[in-house]
Amino acid sequence: MSASLRITRLDTAAPDFSRQLDRLLAFSDATDTAVQSAVQDILAAVRSRGDAAVLEYTARFDRLQATSMAALELSPSRLAQAQQALPLRLERALREAAERIRIYHEKQLQHSWTYTEADGTLLGQQVTPLDRVGLYVPGGKAAYPSSVLMNAIPAKVAGVRELIMVVPTPDGVQNDLVLAAAAIAGVDRVFTVGGAQAVAALAYGTETVPQVDKIVGPGNAYVAEAKRRVYGIVGIDMIAGPSEILVICDGGTHPDWIAMDLFSQAEHDELAQSILVSPDAAYLDAVEASIERLLPTMPRQAVIAQSLSGRGGLILCRDLAEAADIANRIAPEHLELSVADPQALLPRIRHAGAIFMGRNACEALGDYCAGPNHVLPTARTARFSSPLGVYDFQKRSSLIQVSPAGARTLGELAAALAYGEGLQAHGRSAEYRMAE
Repeated sequence: MSASLRITRLDTAAPDFSRQLDRLLAFSDATDTAVQSAVQDILAAVRSRGDAAVLEYTARFDRLQATSMAALELSPSRLAQAQQALPLRLERALREAAERIRIYHEKQLQHSWTYTEADGTLLGQQVTPLDRVGLYVPGGKAAYPSSVLMNAIPAKVAGVRELIMVVPTPDGVQNDLVLAAAAIAGVDRVFTVGGAQAVAALAYGTETVPQVDKIVGPGNAYVAEAKRRVYGIVGIDMIAGPSEILVICDGGTHPDWIAMDLFSQAEHDELAQSILVSPDAAYLDAVEASIERLLPTMPRQAVIAQSLSGRGGLILCRDLAEAADIANRIAPEHLELSVADPQALLPRIRHAGAIFMGRNACEALGDYCAGPNHVLPTARTARFSSPLGVYDFQKRSSLIQVSPAGARTLGELAAALAYGEGLQAHGRSAEYRMAE
């Protein structure tokens, strides 16, 4: 391995393996106090001064001067123009990816339901979409049209009435690929603002930007901190950490493939985590050799090298059953089961954001076009949370319609429990209906 890259090697047979793994996985998402302070000030300013504050911060951070928020809103014709300006192959790829994402997410639609008990009491659940959702799309170092599709399409499938996208355009530079994705996904309004000020505008509403019910989409540390702080005023999707991939391989996949799969996450940023687990020591050596040979060919070589050196790992395990145990402990964002029989290993997996099964299912396909959502839980939160989906844009209301006979039956139960809790008004309220 070259002097610039020292990827961690672990062995589950080592007596201190558990401690070593904890050290490899350790990551703090604590926000810098300077970021916290800046975000707090921005949120307060936008909440109190609305459009004026958003315009000031946009001029300051994005070097984009505008006299009104209306000047920062893009028309539907501008989005259509962006779509038409794309090379045919790229525009077609966006449309076909969008269709695959839509078909997959239509399977997730939840529907209202009721049932009627023997005495005529009706119980059930009414499922309704959110009214308005805000979508944050990064627009600084990189552009992510795939994020537009993955966030917007489930919202539209759910029936969200209005989807408002915010995207920073530093120096006024607009990305046609992102705008085309917005047109294809059916985004209703687009504002060229970003940062914590965009989150604040969506959360509180301004003279021009209407308040939304939920904010989704990735962003930098300022955006993440702003979303954290406005949660409760609006809903949010999640606070995402650095990207992760865990590959379990039996040694039968070409080592170059696995090396590139590890690179595919490492190239996101220096804090991304890429780990390979295998019971074949010689195979780990082969993948390490592939990493060293292929790394110099990557445009983002420096980022990949730092990511793999700082947080990457090659882990030798006893067998695939132990590899699955490690996967459950890590609860990775992306899990590749690059083995001969992934279906046999799947029942052992309890915690993962997305599971890629077999040698051909590389994580990159999931990022762009397979169909399932690429907005996934990170930092071990897959133990208790799920990928973004249509269900994140729907809410449920309980339905209770009580018949006269049901009022007597339920009233007796409710009164007994209410008096047992010392809540007399509850008990009397139920007893009144019993008398009827």
